[in-house]
Amino acid sequence: MKDTRVALNPNKIVQYLGKPAEEFTKKDLIDFIEGNGIETINFRYVAGDGRLKTLNFIITGKAQLDRLLSAGERVDGSSLFTYIDAASSDLYVVPRYKTAYVNPFAAIPTVDVMCSYYTKEGTPLSSSPENTVRNAHEALKKSTGMSLEALGELEYYILHRKDELYPTPTQKGYHESSPFSNWEQLRYEAMQAIAQANGTIKYAHSEVGNIRTEDHEMEQHELEFLPRPIEDAADQIVIAKWALRMLGRKYGVAISFAPKIVVGHAGSGLHIHTRLMKDGVNMMVDKDGLSDVARKVIAGYLTLARSLTAFGNTVPTSFLRLVPHQEAPTNVCWGDRNRSVLVRVPLGWTGVRDMVKHANPLEQSELADFSDSQTVEFRCPDGSANVYFLLAGLAVAARHGLEMKNALEVAKKYYVNVNIFAHEHKQIQDTLPQLPTSCWESADCLLKDRAIYERDGVFSPVVIDGLVKTLKSYDDKDLSERFYGKGEEIQKLVDEYFHCA
Repeated sequence: MKDTRVALNPNKIVQYLGKPAEEFTKKDLIDFIEGNGIETINFRYVAGDGRLKTLNFIITGKAQLDRLLSAGERVDGSSLFTYIDAASSDLYVVPRYKTAYVNPFAAIPTVDVMCSYYTKEGTPLSSSPENTVRNAHEALKKSTGMSLEALGELEYYILHRKDELYPTPTQKGYHESSPFSNWEQLRYEAMQAIAQANGTIKYAHSEVGNIRTEDHEMEQHELEFLPRPIEDAADQIVIAKWALRMLGRKYGVAISFAPKIVVGHAGSGLHIHTRLMKDGVNMMVDKDGLSDVARKVIAGYLTLARSLTAFGNTVPTSFLRLVPHQEAPTNVCWGDRNRSVLVRVPLGWTGVRDMVKHANPLEQSELADFSDSQTVEFRCPDGSANVYFLLAGLAVAARHGLEMKNALEVAKKYYVNVNIFAHEHKQIQDTLPQLPTSCWESADCLLKDRAIYERDGVFSPVVIDGLVKTLKSYDDKDLSERFYGKGEEIQKLVDEYFHCA
């Protein structure tokens, strides 16, 4: 029987080898490179700024290629991480074979592979993003026997010259079709490139945001992924941002994941859906619907929500997005299908398996049960996030919730089933804790909770100290008061963080 992980897989290395990426070996990559005329190989890794970095190699022989894939290469850690001293800065970057893909943008045949950082002793660099998320996942699995899967909803704006032929009304772009959506073709190409680079995409569409100025238009789009183990989920979001920016350059348009482009218009979020798995079973649901496991995880997310913003909302403009009436949360609470809350439980196909037979009366086949797709959605992060630290933080919070003795009481206390931004429900909103309103406040929350994140060596103290230092360096404690009514100054701030992360 053909492996379903191989059939129709768009990764060209998977197609050639006939095996899933998770099973790639060094020999597999060498065989593919030899058999397909690959001339260069790129090492890819994420630095302290959250962006993808690259080291290029021209392939000169099999021995050189074998050495690269066996030993990795040296890099200057002090130029990649602010907390590494130039006096002792050398690090190794070592390829993770399962991440290999053919670069869809390279002018000559090229294979890219994601790498992990190692110290001079040959041990994982505990403070690096990819090792932090791995540490968090291992600690969760050891404590609970469950693994955490995640997917991101990656929102972004495309800025281009205004097209008067088929204008879309302001804030009315949700699921708009071409020709009223100008950049559907770019979306298609992005999906293709990301899928070839190991990304697993659920769907893509145009989003609400549509901003028109005298000369330009800003059109919002979204890519949503499928659940993957959190290490892989982080990789695919970083690669997706890179692919979208590369396509932006190809088309001569700017692409931004910034949390706010224009004040008063929809910002761009990075909603994160999660589910806990054990032996292939989704532990977030049981015969009665949402399980107690899910409620405990939600309680963990709510308890650490304020400090989680230090990983997921990392620039001052993050807090221009977290305002009422923009489908972005401001209060610590949760609910079912409720877009005014911080943690949302979306529809999960529970008990609705016969819909397709109603839509298609001739369909007689036995239909699968898709209730295992249930997730819970954490809604405050945005495109400025260091996604590795964010997913590591969510793993810590999930574990914290599962270990809290009063987790179910916490979940019950902060459940709401109304739009808390509606005037008639203001009294409910006033009883709920608030998310931070600045990077400065977010840093203070992280300091308060740091022992939880540092437990069992998941987050390195230098990471926490470095994040706090960066967040406080913005000096945005009273940003809303200082900038109130000053449109030009606010726009300068927005422009400064246009290409965050």
